[in-house]
Amino acid sequence: MQRTTHLLYLHGFRSSPNSVKATKMAHRVKTQAPGVTWWCPQLPASPREAMALLQAGAADWPLDRTAIVGSSLGGFYAAWLARQWQCPAVLLNPAVHPARDLARHLGEHPVWHDPSQRIFFEPSHVQALSRLEAQMQDVPLAKPRTLAFIAQGDEVLDWREMLACHGGGQVRLIEGSDHALSDFDLYLTEIMEFLHLA
Repeated sequence: MQRTTHLLYLHGFRSSPNSVKATKMAHRVKTQAPGVTWWCPQLPASPREAMALLQAGAADWPLDRTAIVGSSLGGFYAAWLARQWQCPAVLLNPAVHPARDLARHLGEHPVWHDPSQRIFFEPSHVQALSRLEAQMQDVPLAKPRTLAFIAQGDEVLDWREMLACHGGGQVRLIEGSDHALSDFDLYLTEIMEFLHLA
């Protein structure tokens, strides 16, 4: 695998580029791989708009040197894009059935890291997630190039579903921890090495 020159980080539902994991990852890339193009956009609530943003923003990226890191819903998006782009991805407690899980969260919500910002999650967004889930089944990775960090202590998502979905790639099954991966510092070196950034 060629060295990664372009890295996309995708945050989770109601999160932002200011999340703890995103900022720690950005700092590690800046200090250890300063020549790498780093992009962590604020994702729209609409999955359709999010995918359009990502595909347009990375349209001129060299996909053979591109990699993705995604957390929770961003992990689902990362897995979807990894199939489209056939590039490596690191998945941090990735959502597996976001349409089912987020159907309970319709309406207006504050953004975790800036409660003054609001997102609106609509029924059409659940339908869009269902379509993306179906497409995931249609486009398997040519060869699994994913590394999934799955916390058995995740209080939001079922670790067994994550393992069943992503067990074809590399898996780091973590005893305990939580959905936010509060012990994220422990895994940064492993992530950098997998992405050929170290």
